[in-house]
Amino acid sequence: MAYDIRMVKLVTGETALGKYDKAGGALNDPAVLQTVPTKQGVQMMLMPFGYPFDNEFSGSVSLSHVIYEYKTCPEELKTKYMEACSNLTLSSGGLGGLNLKGNGNTGLIR
Repeated sequence: MAYDIRMVKLVTGETALGKYDKAGGALNDPAVLQTVPTKQGVQMMLMPFGYPFDNEFSGSVSLSHVIYEYKTCPEELKTKYMEACSNLTLSSGGLGGLNLKGNGNTGLIR
């Protein structure tokens, strides 16, 4: 199932990501995006909205608490969010150079 992942700014000033539910008027399984300064610059950290008391991505935030919706959300951020919610690693590439065009060469060593 494909989710409509949106990034929003809440009335509290936090930047959040979640599964957009227009019918329910909510952002489900919200995550908070925090920036952490490092010597190399700034890193972004995704945490469950209820952290540190809730370590799971669950619950919802009413869309009435959203003051701004970003036009786009970077695909890498969406992927990291889905990985964090599902505890699965999503593949970003092909099949490691396998030739699957059907010409008999499978790319395997024989």
